Amino acid sequence: MGHIDFWYSIGSTYTYLTLPRIEAAAQQAGVGVRWRPFNVRTVMVEQNNIPFMNKPVKSAYMWRDIGRRAARYGLTPRLPAPYPLAGLELANRVAVLAEEEGWVAEYTRATYRRWFEEGLPAGEEPNLSASIAETGLDPARVIAQAQGEATGTVLEAVTEEAVALGVFGSPSFVTGGEVFWGDDRLEDALGWARDGGAG
Repeated sequence: MGHIDFWYSIGSTYTYLTLPRIEAAAQQAGVGVRWRPFNVRTVMVEQNNIPFMNKPVKSAYMWRDIGRRAARYGLTPRLPAPYPLAGLELANRVAVLAEEEGWVAEYTRATYRRWFEEGLPAGEEPNLSASIAETGLDPARVIAQAQGEATGTVLEAVTEEAVALGVFGSPSFVTGGEVFWGDDRLEDALGWARDGGAG
């Protein structure tokens, strides 16, 4: 069975569109998915690529585009969502810990739902604790561990791995050494993985 690595950063707006459909789409394609959270802010700063800061026309387009696509997928976000996220790094520290412990998909979906549909920024309270608790875990334990040096080192390492693969934005899908960037490239990535690069 083919597989894709789903590289994403909590803080990426378009990732909201991918979350509710990636697993069903992958199952339909017969492709496995590994969730790979990383720190996209680090990558963008290094590449001098800050896509929406001080760009009101582009920002307005982004929210309208997300709204149109969300309606197609049956999603009901409250737009614009709070953006950018002050707690981006902590949100992703929790995500890399969750990936190690096996609850990353549940946490990511929960925190995005609260961010986009309830207006509660990811990586901040009350979103942070509520989303962790929704997975059945103790928020105090998780947050303390996420804030520790070891988890920070892991986040840095996976972010470096993403850069080495050619990932520069979120969401991205990597399969067979090929990078597909953007929510609208999910199906292309799944087809490539399914067909062994014959797409």
